[in-house]
Amino acid sequence: MDRNDGRDRPGTKVRRKSTSRDNILKKRKALARRRRKALLRLTLLLMIFGLVLAGVAFAGLTLVNWGQHIYGEYQKMYAGYTERQEARRGAVDPRFDGYTNVLVLGLDDGAGGMQGQPDAEGQPVKIKKADTILVVSMDNSTGRIRFINIPRDTLVTVPVTGVQARLADVYPAGGAPLMVRQVNNLLGISIHQYVVMDMKAFAHFIDALGGIDVYVETNMDYQDPEAGLTIHLEQGYRHLDGAKSLEYLRYRGEELGDVGRVQRQQKFVKAVYSKILQFETLPKLPAIADIFKNEVETSAEVFDSAHLANVLRGISSEQPISVMLPGSTAENDYTIWIPDGAGIQNRMQELFRPSDIEQSESTDKEEKND
Repeated sequence: MDRNDGRDRPGTKVRRKSTSRDNILKKRKALARRRRKALLRLTLLLMIFGLVLAGVAFAGLTLVNWGQHIYGEYQKMYAGYTERQEARRGAVDPRFDGYTNVLVLGLDDGAGGMQGQPDAEGQPVKIKKADTILVVSMDNSTGRIRFINIPRDTLVTVPVTGVQARLADVYPAGGAPLMVRQVNNLLGISIHQYVVMDMKAFAHFIDALGGIDVYVETNMDYQDPEAGLTIHLEQGYRHLDGAKSLEYLRYRGEELGDVGRVQRQQKFVKAVYSKILQFETLPKLPAIADIFKNEVETSAEVFDSAHLANVLRGISSEQPISVMLPGSTAENDYTIWIPDGAGIQNRMQELFRPSDIEQSESTDKEEKND
């Protein structure tokens, strides 16, 4: 037998070189495959990242466009709101920014006259006048409330036309906006909002409160078949529901006429204010809010809600100040109330902190001079 002397046989080195070359090729192919796979994964990751980035960019652009659209719509809405408020109340004097002055108008049932044009059913439309005219002024810093009662038969000069008329007759001529301007001119203050309710809404409001306790000063008996008005209240402490409250407020005795009527309105409004502040009224607030939403006309809109909510939260529990428009009855007609211009100016300065108003006027003058 041949023995291996330790040296390779011929061709052994060739086989080893071939094997090494094959291994190197295999390793290179495996490395190439790994590189291709890594490149593919990187490409997929970049594609996914690109898609995500594109999606985020698209979502961001969509959000920006949506935000711009919403902002544009908001600007349009607010511009429309400011235009409506300007039409309703006119310009607001910045000197009264520390107050929230609301004109409250209570309408009668329109029994005093008929409109020329009939309604859709051919029935004559009743003309409703401002039967109750009240300015509710809230001090935004202290929460104090002031009531300014204005007799419905106050003689005023209607703007533009220059015609003299009873204040109650201004409402059918131009509605609440004209009444706001008329009261602005009469008192020399700014009205920020108005509330208009007819007798039906007022009765529902009092019933929702659970009625009002007042002292009826004298026996009240009155009948007007044409107007469908019957008043019968006995003297003494009475609990009045909505219907009886209307009788109490609408009664006009011969002795004091409209002055006595305004005095009863002052007393009644204070009683309502006290009732609203009672804890027992809280569960009734949703029903009251529903009445104001469905039966009451107001200039307040959603843009006013935050301010009004803050004002209402800060209302003082102190008894409100209640004043009647300074003036006197006409010599030839006791039903007409002649306003006292100087007396009104002095009373308004007392109510609206004249030092603040004078300081504001001084600042305005300095700014104009600069």
